[in-house]
Amino acid sequence: MNKNKELSSFTALRHFFYSQSGTGISANTVLLLHVLTLLPEHRLKPTDLTIGHLAFIHTVMQLTTGFVVTDSFGSQNVWNDLTCKSVFFLHRLMRGLSMSTTCLLSVLQAITLSPRSSCLAKFKHKSSNHNLCLLLLLWVFSMFSGVHLLISTVATPNVTSASFLLVTKSCSLWLMSCYLRFTLFTLETVQDVFFMGLMVVCSGYMVVLLYRHKRRSQHLHSNKRSPRASPEERATRTILLLMSFFVFMYIFDCIVSSTSGLSWNNDPVHLLIQMLVGNSYGTISPLVLISSERRIMKLLKYMWGKDHKCLFIQR
Repeated sequence: MNKNKELSSFTALRHFFYSQSGTGISANTVLLLHVLTLLPEHRLKPTDLTIGHLAFIHTVMQLTTGFVVTDSFGSQNVWNDLTCKSVFFLHRLMRGLSMSTTCLLSVLQAITLSPRSSCLAKFKHKSSNHNLCLLLLLWVFSMFSGVHLLISTVATPNVTSASFLLVTKSCSLWLMSCYLRFTLFTLETVQDVFFMGLMVVCSGYMVVLLYRHKRRSQHLHSNKRSPRASPEERATRTILLLMSFFVFMYIFDCIVSSTSGLSWNNDPVHLLIQMLVGNSYGTISPLVLISSERRIMKLLKYMWGKDHKCLFIQR
């Protein structure tokens, strides 16, 4: 009876994971295509390129996560050292870029919202021109921070050994020395704290600016109806929502990962739960951004109405 319950729970989790991945890939693809259509027309806002970059990162991350989870269900004959190194390094790279790009998005929005008297005002015109350079710099930085996986990730050997930690059926991690693991953990922690701290500071700065603007608007408008929010304010509220959700999911992911330890070794159910939590931000964030983007919503409503008209005519 217990085995049947575990099997049904595992099957339900697996279906939910594939549904989550399908939703995330579809939403991020729509968001990425929207940015690419605006690129030739030079109608990009300061944050559009960063949003498109974030959508690309989350699409690749969803795909690599799918490969990892699929391999945990059963060993694949096509997996070798090169495949394991590529998939795990790419997944680690995308997770690092997700955090750094989200941080960059909050910084750019804080610069966009800042008043002319602010010290950030001088970066308003420079931010759009140097955005691509910043993204390339984030790629280089994230590659260096995850390069150890190219060394430690190997195909699971046929002979059991205490020197390897089995992650999936086909891939294992070579256990490094305690000193090296402590050094890598410290560097990753410092990196995460830096990006998280910068996001919190930018979020707090934007909240203060929105509060001041709201008080100023209420003072200028004597009528009870509040003035309509500007596009910059709507974008800021959307990014603040993303920041809050990212911080919450990051903390939750840390709790799930820290409680796993070696007890989750070669346990596909726990690995699946960890991947579900890790993929949540990449699935929800494009939906939030799409719902706040009027250009995409108008296009989707037009296509939805057109499909309904076609179905009505066919009937």
